[in-house]
Amino acid sequence: MLKSIQIKIVLIFMILGMFMLGALGVLFGYELQEVNKAAVAGENVSELVLSQIEETKIITLIAIGVFALISIIIGLVFLKVIIRPILKLIKNAELVANGEQSEIKYLEDSKTKNEIDELTKAFSLMHNELNENLNEVSRQKKQIETILLHVTDGIIAFNLEGEIIHCNRAAEQFLELTDSDDSFNKIFDKLDVDINLEKIIYLENWTSTEQRITLGDKSLNLFFAPFKDENDRPGGVIIVIQDITEHVKLDMMRTEFVADVSHELKTPITSILGYADTLLEGECDENISKKFLERISDQAKRMAVLVSDLLTLSRYDTETVNTKKTEFDLGELVKNTYDNLIFEIEKKNQKAECFVTANVPYVYADRAGIERVVTNILTNAIKYTPEGGEIKIYVGFVYNDAYIKIIDTGIGIPEEDLEKIFERFYRVDKARTREMGGTGLGLSIAKEIIEKNDSRIDIKSELGKGTEVVIRIPTKRAEEKNEKDK
Repeated sequence: MLKSIQIKIVLIFMILGMFMLGALGVLFGYELQEVNKAAVAGENVSELVLSQIEETKIITLIAIGVFALISIIIGLVFLKVIIRPILKLIKNAELVANGEQSEIKYLEDSKTKNEIDELTKAFSLMHNELNENLNEVSRQKKQIETILLHVTDGIIAFNLEGEIIHCNRAAEQFLELTDSDDSFNKIFDKLDVDINLEKIIYLENWTSTEQRITLGDKSLNLFFAPFKDENDRPGGVIIVIQDITEHVKLDMMRTEFVADVSHELKTPITSILGYADTLLEGECDENISKKFLERISDQAKRMAVLVSDLLTLSRYDTETVNTKKTEFDLGELVKNTYDNLIFEIEKKNQKAECFVTANVPYVYADRAGIERVVTNILTNAIKYTPEGGEIKIYVGFVYNDAYIKIIDTGIGIPEEDLEKIFERFYRVDKARTREMGGTGLGLSIAKEIIEKNDSRIDIKSELGKGTEVVIRIPTKRAEEKNEKDK
């Protein structure tokens, strides 16, 4: 706007100058005509010319003076009305921008003062709004940074040159990044991953944008997504890193589970088919036929036990088991279980004792489930304790839990196997377990039952010296206390 005003003023002076020059031109033309007329009439032209020149000088001086006077007047008006207010506005605007509003010196002219006041207020309002916008942008930026910092997935952003523009803590931990890993190529060269930044950015629909890598004991899934700038042009790549270690382990467990089930069913089915085909041939005497039928029955029972255990685990997995908790005497249940197995104990000439303290309160749990667990643990103790070995059973009470402790002098469990014994189909000695009729699911079922009853089971063992199993079950007293606390 200031520039346009200056142009207008220059144009005005040019027009005025042209008018004055035109007027002088007309005047000179008129004087020349008078001189020519005088020359034609035979008058003294020299004197006339001198006279006309003198008059022209006077008129020129007068014109220059008038032009100068007009220029001075216009300049003063321009300075007072336009230049000074604009300079004052610029100065005040600079003071407002620097936050020095108290130092502004207003003009005396009330109209100009009001205009400057309004302009100052406008600048102040703009300043406040700008600060608010900047604060909002800063707040949103901090929120996004906080979210990215604490999100469980790793996130790394690269620009077009492959330089890191953002990397959260999870990504640093997943990829084990150091200060020297500051670019796309350095990171993925170290990880030995064949991936190209340009292909991801410019050929997004032609290349795979997802890769799975293994780093140490971790399985990671990398998802590559190009992003664009405000002009809808490629701006870089964002990589989302997910830790899928548990998913991979679950897939492996599922695969192993199916393989184990198939193997466990295949063995008895093969035996049954073999004995059945032999009997169908009709070339066996009565004793051999009876023996084969007994083996078929044993293998069928083994399959029935296996299928029953699998169904039990399936019901626990799908949470379709109806756990009916009741109040019962744990000491009585353990003694009954011990009496039911006394024949097996005597058969192996083992020395077994059962001790129940008098002050054990009633427990609150699923009686049938706990009985199954005690039977399973005691059966294992009898099965894996050699002839002449010892088995001791204790039932007592500590704090709010009743406990069952079963100690045997059996073959024991290696230390490296203790953490895996509750896994399905896991056996320390697979050949011996199958020979003794085990399915490898007993302890898995026991673990499920114990957890459903808010109880605990712990196993300590030493190879060749025996095993100690401790089961802790909440009492009715503890259950009532928990209800009161709620």
